[in-house]
Amino acid sequence: MQNFNSMNYTDSYRHKGLRKKLVELVKSKGINDDRILQAILKIPRHYFLDAAFADWAYRDVAFPIDADQTISQPYTVAFQTELLDVKPKDKILEIGTGSGYQATVLIELGAKVYTIERQKKLFEKTSKFLAEIGYNSIRTFFGDGYLGLPRYAPFDKIIITAGANNIPKELLKQLKIGGIMVIPYGNGDVKDMIKLIKIDAKNIRREKHGKFRFVPFKTGVENK
Repeated sequence: MQNFNSMNYTDSYRHKGLRKKLVELVKSKGINDDRILQAILKIPRHYFLDAAFADWAYRDVAFPIDADQTISQPYTVAFQTELLDVKPKDKILEIGTGSGYQATVLIELGAKVYTIERQKKLFEKTSKFLAEIGYNSIRTFFGDGYLGLPRYAPFDKIIITAGANNIPKELLKQLKIGGIMVIPYGNGDVKDMIKLIKIDAKNIRREKHGKFRFVPFKTGVENK
């Protein structure tokens, strides 16, 4: 059970009103899945930013967090989630835990979420934070996202929340037949949002869904 009004976390009527406006904005941009809109309405996004920047939480923009990472623009979170076509009890691998916001949206849709963060400091902070606000069921891991989590494979869905210059073959191996991967992919800072559908062991269907800007998808880990 999410504990949205405990410890140092307060979700006021003002915050709820700002979330309602954010939902209306995201919907106006073309997000039609009501489950995603309800998740955005429910989750106090200001918890995921430092208190000094709480007013930025309900603007439809990306915002810097620790370790040179960002919390993605709400529309981008909703867009990637909609492309995943999440079903209840889907086993989903997220590459790039970041603030944890994307993972909580997936949990609210009834998914089982496994998420990897390559930045040790951010991994420790976000893991503790998610437990504090009641999202204990999200399984967080410190590691190299390019390698995935072979021990827990296969996954129904895989979502990458950083911009890739190539599509990791190891992650495709960990995707179920019939599964979906959503990955920002291409050269340069602006990536194509790609939806990959695994038809069988050798065939992947690829769809392009617009241009987005992300932090780079890097190999290895950072222990600082």
